[in-house]
Order: sequence, then C-alpha cells, then structure tokens
Amino acid sequence: MSAHKSNGLTGFAGIFTKKQNRRFLYLVFLGVFAWRQYQNITLVRRTFVFYTALQNNTVVEDRMHPHAETPEDDIKFYIEEALLGPVSPDLAPLFPRETRLCSFMYRDGDVYADLSESAALPEGNGDVMRSLFTLYAGIKRNFPSTGAVKLFIMGNKVLLDDIHGYDDDFILSGLFGKQEPVSPPAR
Repeated sequence: MSAHKSNGLTGFAGIFTKKQNRRFLYLVFLGVFAWRQYQNITLVRRTFVFYTALQNNTVVEDRMHPHAETPEDDIKFYIEEALLGPVSPDLAPLFPRETRLCSFMYRDGDVYADLSESAALPEGNGDVMRSLFTLYAGIKRNFPSTGAVKLFIMGNKVLLDDIHGYDDDFILSGLFGKQEPVSPPAR
C-alpha cells in the first residue's frame, strides 16, 4: 500500500480550486435550473378573432398563454385578454377600451360573464352584437368542453340566440368563413 492516503473528497474539492472549473460548474448549475423552470411552464395556444379597422375583415390572432390550474381561471383570463384587444395596431378591438369584466362565474361547465356598460356602446362603426357573438364564439372555440355561455352587460342578460336565431354551430363556423348565413327560424 502506498504511504499516501487520499480521501475521496480531495479529487472532488480540487475541481473547485480552479476559477475556470468553478465558473463552468456555475454555468452547468444555472443551465439545469433554467431547464427545470422551462419544464414547469406549460403554454397553451389561444385564438382570438378581431376585425381590421378599415376593411372590417376577420383576422385571427394566435397567442401563447400559461395554462391555469382551473378551467375557470383559463376562461376568465381568455375573456380579459379578448377585452384588452388585439396586439396588432391595424386591428380594431371588439369592445371599447374601457370595457371590463365585472364578474365571472364558471359552474357545472357553464360560463357566466358580466361586462361593464361600455360593452353596449359601439366604438366607431362597430357592431355590439357582432362583438358579443365573436367573444362567445372565441370561448366556445378555445374551450370546447364548456356548456352554455351566458353573457351579461351590467347584469342584463344578452340574448344572442333570441335576437338573431343562430345556433352554436353557425356562430362557431360562420365567423371563420366556413358556412353561409342561414335565415332565423320561424316563430
């Protein structure tokens, strides 16, 4: 046996004596930490429909959002983002900039959203009903497991289906140019 005994830490501790090795280990540690943080982030794609300011054409924006813990938080975040308006300056918002989500409830798969009164006041040559239909269709498109979507303005229910007589399939596909408008059902 050799007269010189080394314990197991001498070689490992020797790594930390050189400045370059220490920096390299810091970078490795930082890289592993960043990778773990990246793994914890789950992003989901959400589509938002807006209209061009001049030609009034339909434009779809895709955005990546962090996935919330509950469907209620996901849908609420989506509605608040839709109310903020488009990212592109060439697009018009669905509602006036002052419009806010006053209250929100998600119960048994049904969505209840109450918007501030500015949602009822069209901006420029905007159409309130078209904006409400677009918001409704966006919720149904991005969250297909939702049941009924009930929209309110200052506590007053907006009767989307009674006014125009369109069904959910028309609303979902009509906004994206897949179907011709149908006449409302006879009363």
